[in-house]
Amino acid sequence: MIKLENHLGTIEISQEYFANLVGHAASECFGVSGMVFSDPTQGIRSALNRQDVADKGVKVKTIGGRLSIELHIVVTYGVNIAAIVKSIVNKVRYTVEEATGLEVEKVDVFVDGMKSE
Repeated sequence: MIKLENHLGTIEISQEYFANLVGHAASECFGVSGMVFSDPTQGIRSALNRQDVADKGVKVKTIGGRLSIELHIVVTYGVNIAAIVKSIVNKVRYTVEEATGLEVEKVDVFVDGMKSE
């Protein structure tokens, strides 16, 4: 649960909502083949549930009332990684700020692999 307080009150948004929002925005970018587990607990939960976890490859934290997002992705072989990462950062920041009204401090993108398609 992401919980932020401002002058109007408390804002609570579920981790699952953020994971779906961020994951969908990142997956729509050209050159992204998929998301990968960002930590071992996501892999364990996926194995126990025998299905994909909603927050696959996504971590969201709050820093001083602003959001910090971490993404772990697989890109398509042969594409410009710098351009893909820039596109993902811009799209995720815009999508989250428009959908929630919360300010995004930073978006870190980790390319964990390449896939030929």
